Amino acid sequence: MTRHIAAATLLFLVILVLFRAFQLKKLGIKAIRFGQMDKKDFFIPPFALLLFYMVFASAFGLPEIGVELFNNEFICWIGVAACVMGILLFIYALISFGKSFRVGLDEEHPGELVTTGAFSISRNPIYTAFGLVLTGIFLIIPNWIILIYVFIGIWLFTRQILLEEESLKKIYGEKYTDYCNRVRRFL
Repeated sequence: MTRHIAAATLLFLVILVLFRAFQLKKLGIKAIRFGQMDKKDFFIPPFALLLFYMVFASAFGLPEIGVELFNNEFICWIGVAACVMGILLFIYALISFGKSFRVGLDEEHPGELVTTGAFSISRNPIYTAFGLVLTGIFLIIPNWIILIYVFIGIWLFTRQILLEEESLKKIYGEKYTDYCNRVRRFL
């Protein structure tokens, strides 16, 4: 059951992002800006598809890749809790973002600087949510390849956050710097 929850969590995250992007598109806002400022972003989808395969293979009995490091039902349920917290934080961040939600950097039409809601407790609640979900998935499916994904994911999130921070400093200036002084990067 926990493995099905991991698969559902990944699917739900994708649905949430696409749904929000579709909503904003109806308002004339192009929310998907992925790969437009950093062409290396296009290396991410094949690795994301491999992760999806690994999770769905584990949940639905397809041929699996890699070896599991341990098998502990209690730890699996801790992983489920991390996934649920990640999903809830992600939803809270999407609601808090309002019309400013973007996938990728958008310096031409950035929207308002959001500092309320989820952004009052973390400057990067969406990346924090992704980190929780990825860690939760590893605890549910403790495959050594997924563990590598956790470490690489955290590195990629941090890399993207640093790029976005430079962009936000250019766009919002002192207002963003003041915000950084009040709110932590993660939780």
